[in-house]
Amino acid sequence: MRTALLQGSTEQFEIRKIICIGRNYADHAKEMNAEVPKAPVFFLKPPTAIIGNGGTIIIPPISDDLHHEVEMTFLLGKGGRNIAPADAMEYVAGYGIGLDMTLRDVQAEAKKKGLPWTLAKGFDTSAPLSSFVPAATVPDPHALNVMLAVNGTIRQQSSTRNFIFKIDTLISYISQFITLEPGDIFFTGTPEGVARAVSGDKLEATLSSSTGKTLAALSIQVR
Repeated sequence: MRTALLQGSTEQFEIRKIICIGRNYADHAKEMNAEVPKAPVFFLKPPTAIIGNGGTIIIPPISDDLHHEVEMTFLLGKGGRNIAPADAMEYVAGYGIGLDMTLRDVQAEAKKKGLPWTLAKGFDTSAPLSSFVPAATVPDPHALNVMLAVNGTIRQQSSTRNFIFKIDTLISYISQFITLEPGDIFFTGTPEGVARAVSGDKLEATLSSSTGKTLAALSIQVR
């Protein structure tokens, strides 16, 4: 069973589900030729998609167009349903960085046919994930920097200030429809700059404070 680690603690959380937010940065919606949503758009990845720091992304043979999407993640420390926005931040145990790896060609074909695109997002190794910095040590999670470098060159860089939907909104909205549980992980959406990753690439993602302090980091190889 996959578990999430909270930095500075021996406590580990069994990961129940991964909730991924789509189009949560306006500039990313534009680069994908998609409308900016009026309510959160989300999909699920299975916990079996997770790999940790130092892991390897395996490109399935059905795809020739793997894309990287760097995202701030957060871990829930407790669960609930119909959570009020004013109470939502109390449910967050920690913040991290992750990659929503996407088989873009598989996704595009599914969209064209009006079919679900779970395969494009949920294949094994599609969710590289860092450990989590405790929420209590992060004064403002909406003032953090996310960055992805590929082979040493920065590809994606933005701030959580640019979220369309803030964390409390995401938790409250989704808890109206899906019961949230301790150990659930949210991927909060990717900024602009998504691009192809190929075998041999080294992907390095970081979550840092507004002063540049690294809070969480992830280094992954592609094969």
